[in-house]
Amino acid sequence: MSISKLASKVIGEKRRWRQYKARTRQLPDRYRTAVNAIERYLMYFGPADGDSAASMFEDLADLFEQAAADETPIRAVVGEDPAEFVEAFAQNYRKGGWVTRERERLISAIERAEREGGGTHS
Repeated sequence: MSISKLASKVIGEKRRWRQYKARTRQLPDRYRTAVNAIERYLMYFGPADGDSAASMFEDLADLFEQAAADETPIRAVVGEDPAEFVEAFAQNYRKGGWVTRERERLISAIERAEREGGGTHS
């Protein structure tokens, strides 16, 4: 990747991040509190790829802007288990990320080990 493409990519992702943060600052307090909590969780468990992460956070802002506009209760958005909601939400953005690759590697290794053993218990 050329320096100009790399710089453009980094600057574009930073711009998207700043726009996302500006949008979430405009949310009513309770929605902003929920988004900040989800954001913090996603920083640890969300996609590492910059473009996927930017898209995910933009979609999160869209979701909560709409919920705020409709006055949808936060629990109606995230359900009874917020961690389950966030993990399901993040699944849409993980393709190509290290978590997906490692999951696939684990599954493949277990399947290979099972085939090598002939499927019998040792």
